[in-house]
Amino acid sequence: MNTSIEVEYWVVDTDGELTEPGALTDVSERTEEEFVEPLFELKTSPCETIDELRAEFVRDLDEVLSKAAAEDKRLVPLGTPINCGQIDRRSGERGRIQKAVVGENFDYAKHCAGTHVHVEKRNVTDQLNALIALDSALALVNSSPYIDGERVANSARAYSYRKKSYEEYPKHGQLWHYVETVGEWHRRLENRYDEFKQAALEEGIAEEAIEEHFSVDDVVWTPIRLRDEMPTVEWRSPDAALPSQLLQLADELETVMERLHHTTVEIETDSDPRNTGHVTRDGISLPAFDVACDLAEAAIHDGLESAEVVRYLDRMGFSVDDYHPISTRIDGRQYVTKADARDLRLEYANRLEEDVEGLIDVVDV
Repeated sequence: MNTSIEVEYWVVDTDGELTEPGALTDVSERTEEEFVEPLFELKTSPCETIDELRAEFVRDLDEVLSKAAAEDKRLVPLGTPINCGQIDRRSGERGRIQKAVVGENFDYAKHCAGTHVHVEKRNVTDQLNALIALDSALALVNSSPYIDGERVANSARAYSYRKKSYEEYPKHGQLWHYVETVGEWHRRLENRYDEFKQAALEEGIAEEAIEEHFSVDDVVWTPIRLRDEMPTVEWRSPDAALPSQLLQLADELETVMERLHHTTVEIETDSDPRNTGHVTRDGISLPAFDVACDLAEAAIHDGLESAEVVRYLDRMGFSVDDYHPISTRIDGRQYVTKADARDLRLEYANRLEEDVEGLIDVVDV
């Protein structure tokens, strides 16, 4: 099954201050700017095996780190910058329209760095439902509890997207209900596009501009998306994190996605989260949607401190003890000063570089 990942990292200078990626985006065709100035994105191509994915990701990231060192820049694997000054959005019509529609809360997205995992489309309905059910696996790589220095949740990024950025448009930014057909999913997309277009028109945005910069395929920012142009099913919930942890998460997620094609998938009706959800040789059982949502909420707010999330992810096939979320390591303060945030960014820039060195030792790049 073809799998790929996209990860966003903060770029800092040698003092830990946020800065633009500059020449880092010239390393390859898979290195890009993001919609805010201090973010950098690395994409992999679709890879047939996880071993190929791991080798490509590590090789490309190592090249970027070499370029960064030459430019006196570092990459930081945190879901938010913890605390910093103003973050500027890159100029562009798409962002301007989003801000006009969503309002001031759209600025919360400027503090978010995440990871997207793409899996090849096959039996898409089961893939969509399984990814919805597995959304709480984001807890495995939560990497920052802080926004503007304030502690908000174990995954401040996921909290900001779902509870703040799209507070007024929850159907555009939160988990969708399970579906019975792919057609049902597409109808939802069409409805969300119509809603967004109408809201933009009411803000005085020209219809031509809306249609030029938005489509049914890209008008939502939900945790799960269908990407027709790739074509993949995309899971967008995890934070940016250390490469080794992201690669393990992609590996274990792909294992479940692969098993979907060789077994039966059912959705349970049991509302007790202590008993629901299993991946076994006999089949895959997904929890009732309300239970999946409760588990996702616990994953955002409490991470792996939630015993129910840990037990559930274990039943679903994840090696929970092998993960060491950064959020848990740096949590514990109600407020982090800008000076301490700079120190944390530099500390985890070091951790990322060490992590890549360790991966190079075991990966054939």
